[in-house]
Amino acid sequence: MNGIFITFEGPDGSGKTTQLKKIAQELQKLGHDVLVTREPGGTAISDKIRSIILDPVNGEMVDQAEVLLYAASRAQHVHERILPALKAGRIVLCDRFIDASVAYQSYGLGVDIEMVKNISKYASSGLQATRTYMMDVPVEVSLERLNQRAGATEFTQQLDRIEQKNVEYHSRVRAGFHQIAADHPERVIMIDANRDVERIAADIWQDCKQLLEEHISV
Repeated sequence: MNGIFITFEGPDGSGKTTQLKKIAQELQKLGHDVLVTREPGGTAISDKIRSIILDPVNGEMVDQAEVLLYAASRAQHVHERILPALKAGRIVLCDRFIDASVAYQSYGLGVDIEMVKNISKYASSGLQATRTYMMDVPVEVSLERLNQRAGATEFTQQLDRIEQKNVEYHSRVRAGFHQIAADHPERVIMIDANRDVERIAADIWQDCKQLLEEHISV
C-alpha cells in the first residue's frame, strides 16, 4: 500500500491538534504505521525555523520573510520526513500544511495568493494531501480558547507572534480556510469544531475509515 497523507487545518485554537492525536490512536489500534508531525517544524532544522517564525520578539518580521521562512521549514520537513514515510507506505498525519500558508499569508497578510502557492509548491515538490480535515470555529471562540490555554499552565504560556495578531487578521484567516474548503471539496472536509470533542472525533474517524477502504482497495 502506498502511503496516505492526511492534514489537519483550521484557525488557532480550533482543536486540530487534539483531533489529530485521536485519529492517530485509532489508526494505531488497527495496526497502521503512523507518522504524526507538524508544521512549521517536524525536523531539527524546521523546528529552529519555527522558533524564529513564532517568537513574539520578532514582531518586525516582514511578510516576505514570513512566507519564505515557512517555505524553508516545509522544504526540509517534506523531504526529510514526509516523503520517505509515504514511500515506506506509512500514514502521515500532519498538523498544518500548505493550506495554512494560503490562509495565514495570503488571506491574513494579503500576500499574492499565486505567489504563496507557487513558493509552497516548490518547497514541497508538489506534494498534496490526500485528505484535509478543516476544523472550523468562530473567531471569538478561537481567541477565547487561546487565552484560556495561555493561562492554564503553572507558568503562563505567552501567545506566539501569530496568535497575538488582531481580530481582523484572524477573521481574514478563517475566511481563507472557508474559501480553500469551497475550492477543494474533493479533498477538504469541513468540520464544525465548536462541539463536544468526542463527537468531532467520531465524525472525522467515520470519514477516515472510508478513506482507508478506498485507498487500500485501489
